[in-house]
Amino acid sequence: MNYQAIRLRHQDGVAVITLNRPEVMNALNTQMRAEILHAVREAEKTARAIVLTGEGRAFCSGQDLGDKASVGSTDLERTLRDEYLPMLRAIYDCAVPTISAVNGAAAGAGANLALAADVVIAADSAVFVQAFTRIGLIPDAGGTYWLPRQMGFAKAMGAALFAEPITARQASDWGMIWEAVPDAGFEEHWRARAAKLASGPTVAYRHLKQAMRTTFENGLEEQLLLEARLQGNCGQTRDFKEGVIAFLEKRTATYEGR
Repeated sequence: MNYQAIRLRHQDGVAVITLNRPEVMNALNTQMRAEILHAVREAEKTARAIVLTGEGRAFCSGQDLGDKASVGSTDLERTLRDEYLPMLRAIYDCAVPTISAVNGAAAGAGANLALAADVVIAADSAVFVQAFTRIGLIPDAGGTYWLPRQMGFAKAMGAALFAEPITARQASDWGMIWEAVPDAGFEEHWRARAAKLASGPTVAYRHLKQAMRTTFENGLEEQLLLEARLQGNCGQTRDFKEGVIAFLEKRTATYEGR
């Protein structure tokens, strides 16, 4: 696919998807959503980790309100159902670990796009804004799903109602994201994080994601049984055998992802 609204680059097992509409702070339009969906599906076939980041001073400013294809019709339900849902599910259900490297402002649907990844790493200068009520809307693009689970109900409700900026440090302290790091060296940091995941046990990561994401739906016994089944699968992999041997030999394991 000839990407125009994003860039897709592969290096050493890591696929980096860069939102590339800096002139509008990487606002999401119909084309960008389709390209993100396609890029994630393409990348997970060969990459061992995927990073989503933004070009320029913003990560993503949210829905492009000037995009007549998705906003001008006022059919927001169709846009969310047919365009946002598949894109977000592709990221959330991705077979390999995903990182959102939030380099700047993440607002509205852009903030919630970031939260769809397994891990969110933000530069200190980044801010997250649930801006929806400023224009008479409710949080969408997964906001009402991820925020209460990651921040707790009280913080999530305040973030949604007041639509005030949340700094990267606040987001980290509140459990909304994994970490906030200094702007200086930000890219080097997230690239190192991505490289670590790309060199890790891919099957174990996939099962880990499955177990973590069903925990809120299962009782204790159901979760223990799921852990047992998934761990049994992990125990049959070459990666497990390599991990044990490497531990006993006091060396770094070399995982093949199977």
